[in-house]
Amino acid sequence: MTCNNLDLLIKNIGVLATPVGNSAKGGKEQGQIKFIENAFIAVKGEIITGVGSADDLVDFEPCENTKVIDAGGNLVTPGLIDSHTHLVFDGWRQKELSLKLKGVKYLEILKMGGGILNTVRNTRKATLQELVANGMKSLDRMLEYGTTTCEAKSGYGLNLEDEIKSLIAIRELNRHHPVDVIPTFMGAHAVPEEYMENKKEYIKLIVEEMIPRVAQDKLAEFCDVFCEEGVFDIEESRYILECGKAHGLIPKIHADEMTPMGGARLAAEVGALSAEHLIYASDDGIKAMAESGTIAVLLPGTSFYLGESFARARTMIEAGVPVALATDFNPGSSPTESLQLIMNLACLKYRMTPEEVLTAVTLNAAAAINRASTIGTIEVGKQADIVIWEAPDLDFIFYHYGVNLVKMVIKKGQIVVQKQGR
Repeated sequence: MTCNNLDLLIKNIGVLATPVGNSAKGGKEQGQIKFIENAFIAVKGEIITGVGSADDLVDFEPCENTKVIDAGGNLVTPGLIDSHTHLVFDGWRQKELSLKLKGVKYLEILKMGGGILNTVRNTRKATLQELVANGMKSLDRMLEYGTTTCEAKSGYGLNLEDEIKSLIAIRELNRHHPVDVIPTFMGAHAVPEEYMENKKEYIKLIVEEMIPRVAQDKLAEFCDVFCEEGVFDIEESRYILECGKAHGLIPKIHADEMTPMGGARLAAEVGALSAEHLIYASDDGIKAMAESGTIAVLLPGTSFYLGESFARARTMIEAGVPVALATDFNPGSSPTESLQLIMNLACLKYRMTPEEVLTAVTLNAAAAINRASTIGTIEVGKQADIVIWEAPDLDFIFYHYGVNLVKMVIKKGQIVVQKQGR
């Protein structure tokens, strides 16, 4: 038999676990995972060309130059996708921890000049090179924990110059790091100090200068807004997102995170691809999202870190809303790059099954950043983003928490993380 001119062959996979398809899954479909025992994956270039059980391996004869990886009977899944991060910033906020422990709420810290505004001051001072260097370190950590693609929001510049600087940093990170970084414009992350008494003027700056410039320079795919009490109300958020849409930016929204503002319903009304946080989403809002096909990006790490309630993930799934999970990585309310931790929290706090969680951090997360046709599953024709785990099955990575169980990460057909065997 002649060889198949393969570049990579992964064999002796104990269990391959993957969702299937090119669109987000809600309801019972969210928990439907394809399991293949004693499996293999064949890769040519960056693309998966074969998937099956060992019985089918005879059709995928490796060539002399094919790299063959023995998975050692371990679990293999698609690469993890972090669909909500605030990756680009300068200035960690560890000093706020003591305030949180004393019961000071996040919005109170914001009013005191802390929170987002503290990071804004530091990010404005930072050079482009410093922002890129910071982002590279965080992406290295994400990759070690199995994240192969992440979304990254601006929002710590809050003026034209520094929002553009942040988005250019995201572009540079995408160019130079193995992790694919997907850009979101979030000039409406907070009202900066210089506009505290004139929010209307800041909104005018967002819609008349920032959004047109971001769209013109093709610096972002999405437009996000923090729809929250004391930040941007429903109508202000609607106006900003509609302006973004008019310039070709797909809407996303931070909705119902700290108060029941009606952000979930707004997400459905403006046709947002995703609504994020949703801790206080109403039944009406959840129903509207299910009808509009809006993806819920839930962030249990933020609830955990701030000591807040957890979003009603089970209600959303049962209503047919596709649920994705993400870290919300940022220096204030969720300072973690570990999507594995988020997976553990979702299982234990949201009562999501391991199968539902796997879909949430792969296929549904890919759909939340408009990438479900190329990543998020292990199927022929998809990009070869693959994680080999130090685990015998899917349940194990939820059972054994607080440690990094990644054994190997493959990005676009190339090994980018490889841990030494024990």
